[in-house]
Amino acid sequence: MRVVSGTARGRRLVSPDGYDVRPTTDKVKESVFNIIQFEVEGVRMLDLFAGSGQMGIEALSRGAEFVVFVDSSKKSLDAVRSNLAAVGFSDRSAVVFGDSLNYLNGCRDKFGVVFLDPPYHKGLIPKSFELLPGVLDENAVVVCETKADEDLPENFGCFEKTKEYKYSSVKITLYRPKNTAEV
Repeated sequence: MRVVSGTARGRRLVSPDGYDVRPTTDKVKESVFNIIQFEVEGVRMLDLFAGSGQMGIEALSRGAEFVVFVDSSKKSLDAVRSNLAAVGFSDRSAVVFGDSLNYLNGCRDKFGVVFLDPPYHKGLIPKSFELLPGVLDENAVVVCETKADEDLPENFGCFEKTKEYKYSSVKITLYRPKNTAEV
């Protein structure tokens, strides 16, 4: 697992030892950031269900202003902190221990990019969608990683599904505001 592009390109990242985290493959990560490349620079990003933090770190490497990493596993957050220190991005981030849905419920910040990669088939993305509209900038993009066979709703709030990409057993789904959705 490594940073694919940007100022920290090529830097190796760690995953939590002995913990069941499925890091996004470099191929999928690179594809995601190629898709949203013009929406990352200068934004605040939320890496919900952060795992090792590699998606948020990739965003920081590509010019995101600030990333909030949220996870309910101390082992995962230890890996996030270690990775942030290794690439020098600790000062451009916040690491939050706790339940992701509770975080969304109490959040007062706004984000331009949100990445959701919860445990598969637990229904956490639709539950997150109930709370997400309150933390999204008006032109935000929401990126969801699921198993290829997992179906997500067409809409939530004023956001709609704009594109799905399948990579072997993984699916990436993008949501954008209805008024700016790409065709």
